Amino acid sequence: MEYVYAALILHETGEEINEDNLTSVLESAGADVEESRVKALVAALEDVDIEEAVEQAAAVPASGGASAGGSAGGDADEGGDDGGDDAADEAEEAEADDDEDEDDGGGEGLGELFG
Repeated sequence: MEYVYAALILHETGEEINEDNLTSVLESAGADVEESRVKALVAALEDVDIEEAVEQAAAVPASGGASAGGSAGGDADEGGDDGGDDAADEAEEAEADDDEDEDDGGGEGLGELFG
């Protein structure tokens, strides 16, 4: 998740999300940087509208509405163009796959930050 957080920091500060900037943020935070993960994330985020993805993520209920299987009160196709969602999903899947490869025994999500 630290890779995604670093990308969000770059986005919020108006910096370009590229390999050098992402690596700098991660190294500054003391993370062990894997070049392949940096490249994969930068490539996955290339066509993603991060503002839209953040807004959509904020609209999902904390109870896991995304796993409920569709939009509440309507047909799943009513959402319009979701082209950015595919790239965001791919980025999340790539991050999840990378996380599965690591077995550090730690927790998941925000709980990992606090310990």
